[in-house]
Amino acid sequence: MAHTLQRALPRLFAHAAALLICFVIAGAAAPAVHAEAGYTAYLDIPVVNGAGESAGGLNPELPLDISTLRAALDQARADGVAPSRYAALLHQYWLTVATAGADIDLAAWDPIRGVAANSRTFTQVYVNYLRLTTAHPEFYWTGLAGLAGGSFASGFFDMSDVATILSVPGIHQLGGAVADLLRATPPQLVAALPADIRLLASEGPRLTAEDLAWFQTRLMIMQKHIFLDQVPMHEAYVAGGLPAIEEMYAAGVLDDNAVQAWRSLATGTVTGYNDALMRMTDREQNQIIADQWDVTSQGRGAMGRVMTYVSTVAAKPAVPGVRAPGVFAPTTVSAEVDGRTMTLRTPLPNFNWADRDPRWTYITGDLVPCYERMQATPGLARQVLSVPFAGDLAAGRLLNRLPDLLTDLTSQWQLTA
Repeated sequence: MAHTLQRALPRLFAHAAALLICFVIAGAAAPAVHAEAGYTAYLDIPVVNGAGESAGGLNPELPLDISTLRAALDQARADGVAPSRYAALLHQYWLTVATAGADIDLAAWDPIRGVAANSRTFTQVYVNYLRLTTAHPEFYWTGLAGLAGGSFASGFFDMSDVATILSVPGIHQLGGAVADLLRATPPQLVAALPADIRLLASEGPRLTAEDLAWFQTRLMIMQKHIFLDQVPMHEAYVAGGLPAIEEMYAAGVLDDNAVQAWRSLATGTVTGYNDALMRMTDREQNQIIADQWDVTSQGRGAMGRVMTYVSTVAAKPAVPGVRAPGVFAPTTVSAEVDGRTMTLRTPLPNFNWADRDPRWTYITGDLVPCYERMQATPGLARQVLSVPFAGDLAAGRLLNRLPDLLTDLTSQWQLTA
């Protein structure tokens, strides 16, 4: 018995070895089964909220968690996926980095919810611009955005005040003052004035809280749109330098003008910084929010023009040397009155900030050159950029400046023959 078993064992081992080899060969020949990559659900996703009109990020299908986005992004890169396929994922990642740095809750950032829900976020955007330029002085655009935002935001908060008690000085009082002056002006000259001035006089005193709420929402949408576009690329450059920018360019998130702005900035020269500033400002004003300004100025009947013009009248960017719009381009008209030529000079601007060409003329003719001169004096730049945003806001409030505006309006409304 033992002898028989001893002779059978080698055959059993041989059969077992052959069977094992078959299993190994079969396993090697069978197609491998992989778990689906974690990023595939985020490929080829369109950007549906790039204009900033809704809550959250660029597409609700994308997560808002930085680590989740980063893991998916790293895996897509490692697998050699074309950047154009993960463009929205890439943009969303840098957007979440940007909102984290700005201390903004991206999920809750919804302009449609109105002033009360967004007032802290609105202010925090400009605080973050100044934070970025303080940490990175070569970021000229963020510095300009923070300073110019002082006057922009001051109008926003002033309008909130006026909306609560429409009988107090504000848009009603400004419109009424212009109406009084027009009544004492020859009709031939009144007819020659820009339509925005006549609208301010006729419609300004009729402005309602609903009109203001709509305008505030429009401002908040544009503010978010600018942030969604500009701040992610700044954070990408901080973290990854020019290669991170080139990836955004390869993905189609940035265009030729934008990538050239960063290539100029990366030269480390004042010439490069100034070129980047102009290119980024051009992108902001003429690509990102130009259409939204058109919609805003055409909305709410005549009130869209009234509110955008009031914003122009009240604007005074906190950049040293910058002239108010009414000083940069005051309205002057002439007409034949009773057989003689009469001229009316006013301190009111002859353009509306919502209109593309005159807005760009003001920016390139005064705002940007003054900012560049400020940057050419480092001590002055540090002093101006270190002022807390709340200080800029208080200094530029329309309600605080209204008495001076009204005094200038009446004293500088001049008729000559």
